Amino acid sequence: MYLTGRLPLLLAVGAVPVVLLSAAGLDPWLAAAGWILLCLIAALSDAAAAPDPRRMTVERRLPSRVLLGQAVRAELVLRNTGDRTVRGRVRDAWQPTAGAPAERPAVDIPPGESRAIGIPLLPRRRGELRSRFVVVRSDGPLRLAGRQTRLDEPGALRVLPPFTARRHLPSRLARLRELDGNTSIQVRGQGTEFDALREYVRGDDVRSIDWRATARSSTTMLRTWRPERDRHVVIVIDTGRTAAARVGDGVRMDAAMEAALLLAALATRAGDHVHLLMFDRTIRARVTRVDGPGLLPAMVDAMAPVEPQLIDTEWDAAFAQVRALTSRPSLVVLLTAQDAPEAARGFLGSLPALSRGAHVLVGAVTDEQEPLPERPDAADVYRAAAMERSAHDAAVVAAAIGRAGGEAIAATPEDLPPRIADRYLALKAAGRL
Repeated sequence: MYLTGRLPLLLAVGAVPVVLLSAAGLDPWLAAAGWILLCLIAALSDAAAAPDPRRMTVERRLPSRVLLGQAVRAELVLRNTGDRTVRGRVRDAWQPTAGAPAERPAVDIPPGESRAIGIPLLPRRRGELRSRFVVVRSDGPLRLAGRQTRLDEPGALRVLPPFTARRHLPSRLARLRELDGNTSIQVRGQGTEFDALREYVRGDDVRSIDWRATARSSTTMLRTWRPERDRHVVIVIDTGRTAAARVGDGVRMDAAMEAALLLAALATRAGDHVHLLMFDRTIRARVTRVDGPGLLPAMVDAMAPVEPQLIDTEWDAAFAQVRALTSRPSLVVLLTAQDAPEAARGFLGSLPALSRGAHVLVGAVTDEQEPLPERPDAADVYRAAAMERSAHDAAVVAAAIGRAGGEAIAATPEDLPPRIADRYLALKAAGRL
């Protein structure tokens, strides 16, 4: 049972006859008690006369996946299996980060009919968002009170990473086509793997002329080259405690996901095999043996429910998992945050064993440094000093990564994905991958 806003109004209206009866000599307390009792009896009778909401059935219609920040519409199909018209309101019990509106939609469903109710959602958090039940309220004839029931009809919506770094992909794919030697101007591909023979045109590099093929043909033939394919790119995202640090509007792990998705999209277009591992002390997500158009959907689906864990990452175990994914990785990209030399000792101690068999890139997300105001106060000065100290510690760790055989790349959340993609293309162009 529940009470509506009409009951307090009815009680307030009763103040007028109570005052009049008091003026006529009746005890005001007795008149007020009688009026309240009469209103309560009316509310109880109204609730008893309300249609039974348990005779309602619920069916959900909603997409299984949506990108973070993308508006989506969920539908509830309510069917009245009773013999009376149900008038009332409905609440879909989504968790707050689903972005459901606070309003309760009104319903008016005759017996034997159904109504579809749209619930607009705007997810504000990545992962699994759930609604476990629907609450239906059925008003009585007087709308003073009604009956309420909970209908268990669970629903789930998986919110995927937004992949905002997709905007950098067209320009990087154009550069990749230049490396393949497939642009409209007939330039020599910058790889070292033989691709095909074609006729020589003016402006080609004469060093690429194939004299044996030219002798067998009536025209000059040229060798074309392409970057090596079928290389293995392993992307490791650190899900330990450092991944939970706030940077900009999100956490470090969100920026690491963006960099991983951009690199994976580029590498799969280049013909390489991409493996994803999200690890701290255990495997949180893994994608392997998936190529082609199915790679990015598999990656975002695996990334979506993973959250940073407030524990230190076990790097020896993580690198063992890298070696288990592929016996000969060509490129290993570690997306982590190694800011302080003291905290990075375990990582730096395990890195040389990995860098001996592969080219290692270590990508770190850093916060953008804000300039001092014209008239700084003490808080501004201390903040600037702390940021300078953090930058100095990060530079010390980056130098140690270089001595251990790796290559460090540090940038803001917006700049890290394209910088890692550019470094991948540079390694392709140099024939080192």
